Amino acid sequence: MTAASALPRFRHRSLPEYAGLLIVAALVLSSIAATAPQVDALGRGLTRLVAPSGLLAQMFPPDLTRIDRIALKLLETLQMAIAGAALGLIFAVPFAILATDRLSPHPAIRIAARGIIALFRTIPDLVWAIFFIIMVGLGPAAGVLAIMVDKIGFAGRFFAEAMEEADTGPQDALRAIGASRMGIIFSAVFPACLPSFTATSLFALEKAVRGSAALGLVGAGGIGVDLKVAFDLFNYDEALTIILMLLGLVLIVEQGSNWIRSKLM
Repeated sequence: MTAASALPRFRHRSLPEYAGLLIVAALVLSSIAATAPQVDALGRGLTRLVAPSGLLAQMFPPDLTRIDRIALKLLETLQMAIAGAALGLIFAVPFAILATDRLSPHPAIRIAARGIIALFRTIPDLVWAIFFIIMVGLGPAAGVLAIMVDKIGFAGRFFAEAMEEADTGPQDALRAIGASRMGIIFSAVFPACLPSFTATSLFALEKAVRGSAALGLVGAGGIGVDLKVAFDLFNYDEALTIILMLLGLVLIVEQGSNWIRSKLM
């Protein structure tokens, strides 16, 4: 075999495939042209940002005078994320079972479960937060409910995919000896899907911690409320303190999640 023949080469594609690639390229370029910032406007913005009296100059050094209150609000943010993610993961399991081809009791129920999961996943968590603020009022309860619904949509899809891809041999063997649907789920499906469930759950928790900070921007509790107030009052140095402490919290959660994942998988 010569060196030239060993080199990887693109597969020759048909005319419709080339037409599809051109359509995708045109869509990307037209989207960038329609929505991306103009180069001159971006340059002026960067100049204002780094000017001696610009935003960056006003953010440094970070203001630590209210660090105790910020720490308490960060704790509330973490509690919102844990509570919302835990409730979402718990409720995602039955939705995922009902959305699975081999485990759902009826095709109509499977279609309905998949529709609900898609609905929960499609609507942004900020919109869910506004919806639950109308329901239960301002505060962390609305944030917990918004995170819960978002995690049902997120984890429900991946849980269902994991159960669809699980080895069907043990399930068929249990079904042949007359095992019930719940017996098959707990004895064959869950053990096979446990690594995937664990990874999805940890990613859901990380996502919840990052997302819970933004929920406060609409009044759903957490550190986002203080961050919005700091920007509204032009207290950029305090805003930087909040951002840095939030970054620290996210990094701690991610490192803890990686450690748990390395021990369990």
